[in-house]
Amino acid sequence: MTELPNATDRKMGLVIDLDTCVGCHACVISCKGWNTENYGAPLSDQDPYGSDPSGTFLNRVHSFEVQPKPCGSEQAPAAQLIHFPKSCLHCEDAPCVTVCPTGASYKRVEDGIVLVNESDCIGCGLCAWSCPYGARELDLAAGVMKKCTLCVDRIYNDNLPEEDRIPSCVRTCPAGARHFGDLGDPDSDVSKLVAEREGMDLMPEMGTKPVNKYLPPRPKDQMEDQIDILAPLLAPVAEEAGGFLGWLDKALDKLPGNSTEGAN
Repeated sequence: MTELPNATDRKMGLVIDLDTCVGCHACVISCKGWNTENYGAPLSDQDPYGSDPSGTFLNRVHSFEVQPKPCGSEQAPAAQLIHFPKSCLHCEDAPCVTVCPTGASYKRVEDGIVLVNESDCIGCGLCAWSCPYGARELDLAAGVMKKCTLCVDRIYNDNLPEEDRIPSCVRTCPAGARHFGDLGDPDSDVSKLVAEREGMDLMPEMGTKPVNKYLPPRPKDQMEDQIDILAPLLAPVAEEAGGFLGWLDKALDKLPGNSTEGAN
């Protein structure tokens, strides 16, 4: 069995804004592409164009329709569609590490990232069974367990431009819903963001102390309120054009084929 470090120098992780995520799956595609071509064994697919396709993904996006509860006697707010990205949370007390019989799963002291040494993994699946978040997947082609690595082969790669030394999913997100940094540093941008937006743990009752945090979605306005706000913008600018444009409109209307007089 593998032991967890008593402490780590940093706590590198993700902060995901559920208010901003639009469920476009760009993070899923970029993660699949990068991890198929670079770190470890490629992420395989089985029968991708058949009737029962399956494959290995390190990041998935789930969508849920949520009905907020009304306040007092007020009418229930409109339902919201919440897109929920999920990958390995790089827990401080990671059960996937301590259950591994070969020591293939381990947590790094220097940055707290949980990784799998694929050369030692026997594909027994114990780590997947112990993970309460379903964040580990067995790659059927390679026969080893796969999980998010926080793109450890990108974030320390001096051959990449500095702006690219972040996880592929963060670099790709068009909505800016994903953030990366040291959550062990209270002065880091991600830690400040979590404090400002009251970031939360996923399933804290499991006691795994996930490093990754989620920013809750903000309450949405009622549909009628949105209509009231947009009403002035939707009103016609003028009922009838005047001046030169008015003259031009009348002149064009008199041309053969353009007249609306007598039209049914």
